[in-house]
Amino acid sequence: MISLSLFAQLNNKRSRTATIRVYVLHTHQTKMPYQWSCCNTARIGDQNKISICTKAVGLIDYRKGSLDLKQLKTDIAARLETILAARGVPDVPSADALANMLEYPPDPSMGDLAFPCFRLSKLLRQAPPAIAQSLQNEMVVPGISRIETVGGYLNFFADDHALAAQTLSEIFEKGNRYGGSDIGQGKTIVFDYSSPNVAKPFHIGHLGTTVIGHSLKMLHAFFGYNCVGINHLGDWGTQFGKLVVAYRKWGDKARIEENGIDELVALYVRFHKEAETQPHLEDEARQTFHDLENGDTACRALWKWFIDISIHEYEKTYGQLGITFDSYAGESFYVDKVPAVINELKEKNLLKVDDGATIVDLSEYNLPPCIILKSDGSTIYATRDIAAVLYRKKTYDFDKCIYVTSAGQSVHFAQLFKVIELMGYPWAKDLVHVPYGTVSINGTKLATRTGNVVLLKDLFHEAVDKVRTIIEEKNPALENKDKVAEEVGVGAIVFYYLSNNRNRDINFMMEDALSFEGNTGPYAQYTYARTCSILSKSGMDIGVDLSLPDTLCAEEFALVKVLGLFGEKTQQALAEYEPAIITRYILDVCAAFNRFYHDCQILSAQDQTTRAFRVSLTAATKTVLGNAFDLICMKKPEKI
Repeated sequence: MISLSLFAQLNNKRSRTATIRVYVLHTHQTKMPYQWSCCNTARIGDQNKISICTKAVGLIDYRKGSLDLKQLKTDIAARLETILAARGVPDVPSADALANMLEYPPDPSMGDLAFPCFRLSKLLRQAPPAIAQSLQNEMVVPGISRIETVGGYLNFFADDHALAAQTLSEIFEKGNRYGGSDIGQGKTIVFDYSSPNVAKPFHIGHLGTTVIGHSLKMLHAFFGYNCVGINHLGDWGTQFGKLVVAYRKWGDKARIEENGIDELVALYVRFHKEAETQPHLEDEARQTFHDLENGDTACRALWKWFIDISIHEYEKTYGQLGITFDSYAGESFYVDKVPAVINELKEKNLLKVDDGATIVDLSEYNLPPCIILKSDGSTIYATRDIAAVLYRKKTYDFDKCIYVTSAGQSVHFAQLFKVIELMGYPWAKDLVHVPYGTVSINGTKLATRTGNVVLLKDLFHEAVDKVRTIIEEKNPALENKDKVAEEVGVGAIVFYYLSNNRNRDINFMMEDALSFEGNTGPYAQYTYARTCSILSKSGMDIGVDLSLPDTLCAEEFALVKVLGLFGEKTQQALAEYEPAIITRYILDVCAAFNRFYHDCQILSAQDQTTRAFRVSLTAATKTVLGNAFDLICMKKPEKI
């Protein structure tokens, strides 16, 4: 039998306390689970007087990923629940509730996990410091090297060697699957996102739905879900009547073929300007769209041409972002399915006529009426959305259908989901609207009809040019400068957007987004490139034999801890539909790695074990950053 002590190192600055709690690790074979035995508390310097308890307090299988901070949360909470129940405390909080009370202290001197005992003060009728003292000696938890009480807090210090060994082993074992899981296996999620209006520019206002939607799709795929991405193009509606009218009056085919969607936008803007003094143009547009709905050949041909021009332009932008879709079925795809929807609504007595329009009355639910047919008999997008979701359920049998649109459409989706519920479909509860805030440039809001837009392609072009200039100044010999400039420039804009909570309005500032210093995309990508450079110079095979030095410094362990939090952060992002959790985590990893890089010798470390460990830690950082980048539409340049 091999016996190995794993306790806080006496010369480790993490262990400057009068006493330590020691655990001894036993295993018969290296591939067997580790068995922990609790030792008596010993004073520093009294190592020879330690007596080993015979009672094993737990099993930890590092090969299966059992020891991480989240698992320690679970184990601490379970132990707390057991202790409180054994004392006969009434209304003991559940282990899950207790786990949610545990905190990650901002300062490592305060432990790796902390339990605020004031949360139990009312229940136990004791002062928090007294609670902490009474619990300390009973809180025997595998993987915890010592416990301190500070005021009303129980501060838990994880076994740094055990945690480091487990975290790095799991990262190397799982690779690009580290941080994910298979909880979604066998389940299908449909995502409706991006969905620009055809013949309108793809401007920065479309960035939100596109990158948030794709990030959520990638995040769900990371957890094993079958994900279907649908670009529900706005290719139907009165605006096409306006565009056909504008083209017939002022359009030039050759100019449109040369300038593409920009020329279509110019026609759309001119229509609205002309309509200010010629209101009959609005009536003409409505009639033209009615003709389009009824299959007018000439109208249909122009409409299809406008769509082809638009999609060609959009796909250039999607290519820069690395985004693809499983379906481009837009509003027009569902036009022939609308009559069946109207008939079903009639059969279920959900329709009524109000001021000439056919509606579903939702006043009972404090919602405006959902218009199904306008007074002229034409449909609107709500009708087509009903047809679309019925089709998607029949086609994909989704477990969830997620719509990523601006917060301004929240009422529309509340109406849609309620109508589906009133139609008697129990899966209405599986429909989710993920809203996001507005975006402005230097405080100026955007509007297509006034021509006040910042095209995304122009924004990308500007960003790429600025990054290329920076590269020419700092690294003129860099290979593939144009490719790197595009990856960093586009990545900067994406990261800037996704670093904000999606519900917040964003004021986009190009200089802030492109900075290589501070909490930016270029800073994150530069950190990733730094890990690649170190690994290239090391010439080591990573993950073959993982040996740890006798002592882990504070910077090493801090990096280990943040890397081990990736799975917890991805789960949180998944639950909250919030990519910003991933971007903030990326910045935490970058900050921890760069402190480690500046304070610790890596390739120049004299001790071979230390050198190998630090190179392994660098490789683990590269893997985690790469996995996180994949979740937010960020490219991974290995040289900048």
